[in-house]
Amino acid sequence: MSPVIESEEHQALRAAVAALGKRHGRDFTPETLWDEAAKLGYLGVNLPEAYGGGGGGIYELSIVLEELAAAGCPLLMMVVSPAICGTVIARFGTDAQKTEWLPALADGTRTMAFGITEPDAGSNSHRITTTARRDGADWLLTGRKVFISGVDKADATLIVGRTEDARTGNLKPCLFIVPRDTPGFEYRPIDMELRASEWQFELSFDDMRLPAEALVGDENAGLLQLFAGLNPERIMTAAFALGMARYALARAVEYARERTVWRQPIGAHQAIAHPLAQSHIEVELARLMMQKAAHLYDSGDDAGAGEAANMAKYAAGEACVKAVDQSVHTLGGNGLTREFGLASLITASRVSRIAPVSREMILNYVSHQTLGLPKSY
Repeated sequence: MSPVIESEEHQALRAAVAALGKRHGRDFTPETLWDEAAKLGYLGVNLPEAYGGGGGGIYELSIVLEELAAAGCPLLMMVVSPAICGTVIARFGTDAQKTEWLPALADGTRTMAFGITEPDAGSNSHRITTTARRDGADWLLTGRKVFISGVDKADATLIVGRTEDARTGNLKPCLFIVPRDTPGFEYRPIDMELRASEWQFELSFDDMRLPAEALVGDENAGLLQLFAGLNPERIMTAAFALGMARYALARAVEYARERTVWRQPIGAHQAIAHPLAQSHIEVELARLMMQKAAHLYDSGDDAGAGEAANMAKYAAGEACVKAVDQSVHTLGGNGLTREFGLASLITASRVSRIAPVSREMILNYVSHQTLGLPKSY
């Protein structure tokens, strides 16, 4: 099936998730919605059937997140737990890791956070300083992480570190599953101006001892394993942003149809109608790139998915910020009231431009990888 035209199954999934989201709405309780979505099989729709998942892909999971966000009740941990961590473990985990984690991630009874960002590395994953060294059969992990979502509630965190290549002496990426109660695993909340149900944390650990089985997959797989999680992260972030944009536009369009000034609805005025129409077009264009990225990823084209996922995340972030801004502006003063539920999205929409990778780094990627332009760094 072409990624442009969704199958009847995908349309049915959209409709079912949209109905679930509508029941919960903007004043949703994340834990309650998470449990209900899990029971309906939506949280693990991308994970293998052999481990209790739906046997689908990131395409299906992006539908779930987009429709929940469009209903005003997005679940941020969907980006992290089933999309990043579940994908990495499904593709590269040992049989024991798959057996322990995938069924629980699929049915929502356990969650996993993802730790990659560091205070000094920012968006440059090549500057990660969290290092792992062997100590007998164990690993000793030392480092710091920042802006890690949901660590206080997640059963474990998938930590990105680096180990020394025995052949070259160079450091290479590796991933470790770190249960929340591991001795030496310390985390503290970051005081964020953005208010969300999922808190952000700073992590620190100094020679934290991990068993050999904490290492995910092959020690020598390096970047392959890391980007197996980062491409789904970008696709899911795009879904989150597009759903948020759709939610905002729906509120604005409803208001513009009903709010009457000078004898006719304000939506009849092109100064109101045209910007909303333009935002709708930009959202639909970004969704097409997201669908392409998901289709490429699910078909096994990691290189093609990398390019498309970055473009989708960029386009969705830009579309989201503009849609929220125009929607708030359409409502005027009402757009800043709690009653209409749009003001909080002004800050939230900025996240889609910043995380998990800034728009400037995406432009770097496209200019270097796609256009073949030289690097300045």
